[in-house]
Amino acid sequence: MSDWIPVYEASNSLEAHTLKGALEVVGIAVQLRGEALSGALGELPANAVEVTLLIRPADLERAQQVLAGYRQGGERSWKCRHCGEQNAGSFEVCWQCGHEPGTE
Repeated sequence: MSDWIPVYEASNSLEAHTLKGALEVVGIAVQLRGEALSGALGELPANAVEVTLLIRPADLERAQQVLAGYRQGGERSWKCRHCGEQNAGSFEVCWQCGHEPGTE
């Protein structure tokens, strides 16, 4: 894992997997570190179960853009023209059918 760099500390596994998916959608490979510690939650301090997202250094700029959008969180939702599904503003493709906004 030496050629992977940390890009985000997720507060839990759900947030980590959400961000992992958002990064993978734009072609960024992601590894998670620390996810297995959640089983020991009762024995560890809460900050010990954070999950670190790791990426390749070449993807840092694009990853920071995706994460900045996530942190802003106020993006408007959009309705897929293909299937009619409502999507969060942070989604670049429809979670239901995979179409991009504005495509038929």
